[in-house]
Amino acid sequence: MALWCCGQRLASARRLLSWALRVGAFLLCVSTGACNWSVLATSDTDVSVADSLVASWVDQKLIPGAVLLVAQDGRVLHEAAYGLASVADGVPMTPSTVFDLASVTKVMATTLAMMVLSDRGEVVLDAPVSQYLTDFVGGGRERVTVRDLLTHRSGLPQWVPTYYHASDQDEAYAYIRSLSLMWPVGKERNYSDLGFMLLGLIAEKVASQPLDEFVMSEVYEPLGLKSTAYRRVEVAGGKTMVSAERHVADPRCTDVVFARTSRGNPFERRMVHDPRFGYEIEGDADAWSEWRNWWLDGEVNDGNAFHTFGGVAGHAGLFSTARDLYVLLDLMLSGGEYEGNRLFSSETVANFLGPTGDRQALGWQLPVYAPQGSFGHTGFTGTFVLGVPDRGLALVLLTNRQNFDVDENTEYPDVGPLQRAVTKAVTGVSLTN
Repeated sequence: MALWCCGQRLASARRLLSWALRVGAFLLCVSTGACNWSVLATSDTDVSVADSLVASWVDQKLIPGAVLLVAQDGRVLHEAAYGLASVADGVPMTPSTVFDLASVTKVMATTLAMMVLSDRGEVVLDAPVSQYLTDFVGGGRERVTVRDLLTHRSGLPQWVPTYYHASDQDEAYAYIRSLSLMWPVGKERNYSDLGFMLLGLIAEKVASQPLDEFVMSEVYEPLGLKSTAYRRVEVAGGKTMVSAERHVADPRCTDVVFARTSRGNPFERRMVHDPRFGYEIEGDADAWSEWRNWWLDGEVNDGNAFHTFGGVAGHAGLFSTARDLYVLLDLMLSGGEYEGNRLFSSETVANFLGPTGDRQALGWQLPVYAPQGSFGHTGFTGTFVLGVPDRGLALVLLTNRQNFDVDENTEYPDVGPLQRAVTKAVTGVSLTN
């Protein structure tokens, strides 16, 4: 049961200030709503550099806010929050702020579900998708395997606005099934949201329960996670959001804060309406007009996840905190076991983290700017997770980059350079590696 619990808030201050000055700085930041909060400081030079990098990006207003967590060998070295969770309201970021993970969902929900199911022998990675979704045939679809979906080599389109053609999960699947494959199956890697939508459906079919309920009962609850869950879309006089357990928060906690993302989906809207933006859609771009025009606060940002999958999809929709994501990374770093709870074998971990080419493992990405053997993933909302097995290192960097809204080119701040710089600071690996 996800509790979305509040974390303890402890003030972060400059390391060279005296305790008296720290107290003064704490009182000042509370009065202005612009504090940097920290659960644990560290004197480690590399982590200090990473801390300064993130703080600098916030101070320069390149991003509204962030949470950074660095852990090694099961010990949290650094956990700090910077800036604001919501710019318009002046809500300060805290270590317990809950983020929309966007595509980090692909690894922290769907890939983990596949690891559990394959470890049990309930999903065979080299089996055709049609073994589980029996009508996924014709036009070469019968050649697509579960492994192809996990490695983005299914040949499926990278992205389409399913909400132009579907209003629920079943209709979305029917539409995806009707699309022609764009590349040879099993050959060229082309990152695809649609492939992970299908993986979510496979998990549901095999487990005989919704994806959000499966990962909750088989992954998050056994690990004791309190702040990780999908947030379902309910229709009751308009669309509202609730969590997978039909509640928003533990009633004992009244200070749950979500990192606010964008005002509606201006970037996604441009993807549909501007063919120069790199995407083409079927039909009339003006044929659908249910675009959201409000700030998304605890509401899944991804349009396909919101409009057609009810908030629960294989490619997006998961919400979590830095601390919970660290636990999931540590599960991987520990070979499938965390604090005595084994979810899958070390062989399954090795299988899923093995390189398949193009810096891609099964579900997980293998960043070129991290040490050899590292695995991770990024999310469109500004999220980033990284595990470094050789060093027992876990890195979580969550930003709400969308909350400054888009610029004149309908773009959000690019946090890729920050992710790479923080990785370099923590691991010592050159950005040119």
